[in-house]
Amino acid sequence: MNLKFAIFDLDGTLIDSRDIIHRAMVDSFELHELPGPSFDDVRRVVGLGLHEACRRLAPDLTADELDPLVETYRYAFVRLRAAGKGFEPLYQGAQELVEQLSNDNWILGIATGKARRGIEAFYDQHDLQHHFTTSWCADDGPGKPHPFMVEEAMKAVGADIEQSLIIGDAIFDMQMGRAAGIRTLGVSWGFGRADELQAAGADEIHHAFETLSKSLRAFAERATS
Repeated sequence: MNLKFAIFDLDGTLIDSRDIIHRAMVDSFELHELPGPSFDDVRRVVGLGLHEACRRLAPDLTADELDPLVETYRYAFVRLRAAGKGFEPLYQGAQELVEQLSNDNWILGIATGKARRGIEAFYDQHDLQHHFTTSWCADDGPGKPHPFMVEEAMKAVGADIEQSLIIGDAIFDMQMGRAAGIRTLGVSWGFGRADELQAAGADEIHHAFETLSKSLRAFAERATS
């Protein structure tokens, strides 16, 4: 059976979470009387597991100091969401692409640096759960750029390397995909810049969902020929 398996990142790829992630990070740092990181600093660590992201943003903190910062970020994120300031909208064209691929018999998966409850919040906000067969996150094992999530996702659906690809906006998505041996499609509308994605080894870089859709159709034709 010929499979077509697309693994999606969430933050910066399907959903625009730039504002809430930065705001929550600044709030958490300021509560610990640390200088709030710039958006440019924050965008460079999105996609990593939360502990690793905070460690890179605050490299001088000890392990005992880092854990409270991580928990404060989680609290700040939940508080912003509860206050109605944490909606993570789909990028224009994202829902249409997911629905198109699902209708075209693609198998869809998620590999995200979010926690499991972040995936659940994504489903609650956008009601796309029925389109995704498998999802993997920072709670499940080694985070990006380790290939664990991609490898487990492929195992879960029975796809091999030639049938699979990853779509993401961060260098860690590209590095994870390359480490797993699958095709890597970078998108430039999220946290990573096009030049950074290219340097990380992206096979393709897309600036619009229209060209991404065309590329996926071409991949499907090759995978099923």
